[in-house]
Amino acid sequence: MRKFGLIGNPLTHSFSKKYFSGKFEKESISDCRFDLYEIPQIGDLERILEENPDLEGMSVTIPYKQEVIPFLDELDPACAAIGAVNCIQLRDGRRKGFNTDYIGFKNSLESWLGDLIPNALVLGTGGASKAVKVALEDLGVKYLSVSRTEGEHQVTYADLSSDQEILKNHPLIINTTPLGTFPKTEEIPAIPIEMLNVSHRVYDLVYNPSETTLMKACVASGGKAKNGMDMLELQAEAAWAIWNS
Repeated sequence: MRKFGLIGNPLTHSFSKKYFSGKFEKESISDCRFDLYEIPQIGDLERILEENPDLEGMSVTIPYKQEVIPFLDELDPACAAIGAVNCIQLRDGRRKGFNTDYIGFKNSLESWLGDLIPNALVLGTGGASKAVKVALEDLGVKYLSVSRTEGEHQVTYADLSSDQEILKNHPLIINTTPLGTFPKTEEIPAIPIEMLNVSHRVYDLVYNPSETTLMKACVASGGKAKNGMDMLELQAEAAWAIWNS
């Protein structure tokens, strides 16, 4: 039996096991299984691998996409440039990190908006945001990061409320934070939703629930919104290709 899995914490929101189990059934792949490994700290990865020496690949989710890097033997060059890992290939006793979030997000965004993608605000600065930013750069899209602190090419959530021009000049809003994820579906990034209008587009990487509070606020203002489900599917298929390469 070929074994694959997902590490993260928490994993109650994850659709990965459901997705891969459905894929295996649909494609009549009877010799594979995909399991969830919720670990309280990244060091527990060693225990998971020791207890499951036949694992061939692992997906990585919040909050370990950056923390996992020191536990790997090698990084794919593109992954190294991003600085975050969401896919591990386990082969011949070596652990190689990849980033398929980049592939999933870039292809999904192009499919949704076409070639003309407006200036963007990237909410959050975690591992997922790194893949998003590289994808935007490769698409030639100007963006600002939004966090609790200021930085280079980075504004604060407070800045969005005090300077209306920021939201006006960046109509694409990409949420890379876990805010709004099940079970805390009422949570929302601290942006002034009353300033949203028909020109705004929200791409929320959250996919459970299918419509987050942030997405609802954008649609209610006349704008458009989408969740991260197809990004999940695209990155999962990219991971499957890596594990079988």
